[in-house]
Amino acid sequence: MYYAEELVEEVREKNDIVDVISGYVKLQRKGTSYFGLCPFHNEKSPSFSVSPDKQMYYCFGCGAGGNVYTFLMEYENYSFPEAVKYLADRAGISLPEREYTEEEKKAADIRTQILELNKMAANYFYYQLRTENGRQAMDYLKGRALSDETIKGFALGFANKYSNDLYRYLKSKGISDELLRESGLMNVDEKHGMYDKFWNRVMFPIQDVNGRVIGFGGRVMGDGKPKYLNSPETRVFDKSRNLYGLHIARTSRKKYLLVCEGYMDVISMHQAGFKNAVASLGTALTTQHATLLKRYTNEVILTYDSDEAGIRAALRAIPIVKSAGLSAKVLNMRPYKDPDEFIKALGAEAFQERIDQAENSFLFEISAMEQDYNLKDPEGKTDFFRAVARKLTEFDQELERENYIQAVAEKYQTGFDSLRKLVNRTALLTNPQPRRESARPEPKKKSGGDGMKKSQRLLLTWLIENKGLYEKVKNWVSPQDFTEPLYRQVAEELFQQLEAGEVNPARIANHYEDPEQQREVASLFNTTLRVETPEEKEKALKETLYRVLTNSIEYRTSNLEPTDMAGLQQLINMKRRLQDLGKMHV
Repeated sequence: MYYAEELVEEVREKNDIVDVISGYVKLQRKGTSYFGLCPFHNEKSPSFSVSPDKQMYYCFGCGAGGNVYTFLMEYENYSFPEAVKYLADRAGISLPEREYTEEEKKAADIRTQILELNKMAANYFYYQLRTENGRQAMDYLKGRALSDETIKGFALGFANKYSNDLYRYLKSKGISDELLRESGLMNVDEKHGMYDKFWNRVMFPIQDVNGRVIGFGGRVMGDGKPKYLNSPETRVFDKSRNLYGLHIARTSRKKYLLVCEGYMDVISMHQAGFKNAVASLGTALTTQHATLLKRYTNEVILTYDSDEAGIRAALRAIPIVKSAGLSAKVLNMRPYKDPDEFIKALGAEAFQERIDQAENSFLFEISAMEQDYNLKDPEGKTDFFRAVARKLTEFDQELERENYIQAVAEKYQTGFDSLRKLVNRTALLTNPQPRRESARPEPKKKSGGDGMKKSQRLLLTWLIENKGLYEKVKNWVSPQDFTEPLYRQVAEELFQQLEAGEVNPARIANHYEDPEQQREVASLFNTTLRVETPEEKEKALKETLYRVLTNSIEYRTSNLEPTDMAGLQQLINMKRRLQDLGKMHV
């Protein structure tokens, strides 16, 4: 822990979790909590909850959870001290300077060191491009019609054809092998030892939104494989949470961002004046990418290749973009394959015209569906409209659905009323009335151990959510009855808070810096069981208490020393008391 617990808690209290997360995720209030689409996995229905009372978040879909520090560590890839610093600055709190141990300094500095190392490598690649060794790479870039200004603006470079060139240079600067291994700039194997990851490649430095070099992409010269190579994941580089060119595009003042597939597309578009273009980094568009885009715009235009692979990529990206609350359109570049090819052939003005004519993403999806049906055949055409009707039922708001029904009817020259009737009938068939949930547990799919863990989690959740429950159960259950080590630690802290008359689960989460532990701590305070009536709630609580206490007795019995007579008597008393549990009024 870098800062005193009291200071860490002060910083957390001054940063309301709903306010912070609202800057990343679109939230809507439902009851006492806020819900939105989880930024940590792809989903269509909101299962990501943020509780102002608990000052914690939890996703019921993927299990991500924690307090405001956890969120920044997971989303921004911050270390714990970096998260504290960010939130302290946000709240106007000054953090004290202190002397760190050598070990602490090493841990705190490693991200900074990698960023500085990346900067050194980028400068070296930049220099090499302008030497005789880099002539082939410079000829390639010039052959792609890139100006000197563009090459300089994107800090393009060249990794020499010798596989130890960068390694020798960085070693001459006193860089340790340990740091080189952490940086992602090197490969290591038993046969060759440590050697450059990138060699004989045109180099594209990848910068984060603050302009810091966090990784590299390399395009091979010649016929080597792979054609494009990216940096591996490191402490500073996560390809699913960064977009190439965003550090420039976010300041472009355009109301939309152009999302394309590769480095050269972004570079050629920027050179042509479209400085609002970005690209994912050797991976399909992710939920994290979409959430990142949402911070800078409300509309994206997918500018993917016009071939079959590009169409598939656009179809995959559309629901992801929409789930982040973004409006989406798709650019038609036919007969050209990509933006670079289009701009070279027809120029920037024609490309702007295509942007202005970009197709609504839903209508693009419908157009793609046409390929699976024979619209000249009456049966094929009927099947097509049935599929379209199923697609139209995805719109929850009646006005929006009606507008799209009208747009589809006009595009395919069919009757609005008949299509609307088909959509309504389809909605009734595909969305039957939900069955009533009961308090009866579903059939167990998990092991008994998992069931016991859930019982312990349920009890901890109820203790923070139900005011007054602690007074009714504290004579029955203690932290020692929670047999999972982490659960017991959390229970001890929670019971201390409850005894003092306070409930602050987010403060408990402060004590766990490991992301997996934070996720599990969050689950302890967000476990649910569907119950409706007071009688069902009382029955569920008694059954949960009974399971927790029975498991505690079994656990203590199996770990009891044969000579521990006092412990044996305590277990006998616990078993007797269990018989009276049914009389407890809750």
